[in-house]
Amino acid sequence: MTTIHFWEKPGCQTNARQIEALRSAGHELIVHDLLSEKWTPQRLLDFFIDLPIDRWFNPNAPKVKSGEVVPSMFDVGSALQAMIAEPLLIRSPLIEIGCTRMAGFNSVYVDGLIDSNAQPDEACSAHQHACSTS
Repeated sequence: MTTIHFWEKPGCQTNARQIEALRSAGHELIVHDLLSEKWTPQRLLDFFIDLPIDRWFNPNAPKVKSGEVVPSMFDVGSALQAMIAEPLLIRSPLIEIGCTRMAGFNSVYVDGLIDSNAQPDEACSAHQHACSTS
């Protein structure tokens, strides 16, 4: 069993199915409300570090769908500020497994993270407190 922090958009049926799948697989989930979390730029950036900026955004957010927000037009700082001001713009879910954070749900990647965190290495273990409190 792996403990997974999962930031969801309350009421999102896709997130609900993802949570159920992870729980059904025997994992412990600590579910957080993505929209009410008090995000800082660095904390949010930690989830996006391996993604291009335009993939940080929720493609189903009303402002993205309407064209009012064009993700490809943002730099790192302006994207983070826009998402902190309007969390509905944040791609979901945000997931933290051990010391690894990610945005979006890719079941193959999540399974790989779960497997790699089943036996955490010493470097990750040394950072567990920092990971869980940042």
